[in-house]
Amino acid sequence: MEVSIGNTIAVNGKGGTGKTSLAALLVAYIIDNKLGSILAIDADPNSCFADYLGVKEPETIVGICDEVSRNLAGIPAGVTKDRFIEMRVQEAVNEAQGFDLLVMGRPEGPGCYCYINNLLRGIIGEIARGYDFVIIDNAAGMEHISRRMTGELSKLVIVSDYSVSGVRAAGRIYELARSLAIKMGGAYLVVNKVSGELRPLAKEIEKSGLAVAGTVPYDEEIVEWSVSNRPIFEFKSAVVKDAVAEIYNNIMG
Repeated sequence: MEVSIGNTIAVNGKGGTGKTSLAALLVAYIIDNKLGSILAIDADPNSCFADYLGVKEPETIVGICDEVSRNLAGIPAGVTKDRFIEMRVQEAVNEAQGFDLLVMGRPEGPGCYCYINNLLRGIIGEIARGYDFVIIDNAAGMEHISRRMTGELSKLVIVSDYSVSGVRAAGRIYELARSLAIKMGGAYLVVNKVSGELRPLAKEIEKSGLAVAGTVPYDEEIVEWSVSNRPIFEFKSAVVKDAVAEIYNNIMG
């Protein structure tokens, strides 16, 4: 998904690391501190970003493409299919309190990704230019990067859990991004669910080539919140919020 904007933060990481939680916490931090307008993009077909942000059953870009394709007769005369989809996508931006949201959705077939990605490169870029921040929750692992969906980024934030394997996976994601010559203003590692010192992971972190933006401590409240189906704005833990503030300041610093 090609977005070229000064404050684009793409959050990635293997499944289970808490990347969607971090993306949502960054949205909440920007809103709480009145730092600017936000476009949140749920670019993970298996993600819960919309749920985490309290947006229920949002219209998806994939759904729009499918609907238009099934009803070509409904396209106005003189308007191309791609142009009509572009118009519908712009209308489908979910306006919430303090942020707007675009949801990719789950493609049904192997050819859907390529068609949708090619179509959306220009559309998303145009929409994103109207915001101070774009926060993208990418697919778990390396799928979006391998498909060149990330485009030009201000910041790439890769989330790892508190494990050697997690940091290694983060390093592989970063290595792939560099091999694809994706333009980045900075690439950062966030270690989540930390229950001790980072020293045991120091060698793997150094090998990854990523700058450590910060850590998020293991917190019982975030465990309880994650199974509560409540929006991130109801999350209260001061310890976690302080950690997110430090991460934001380090990556935007």
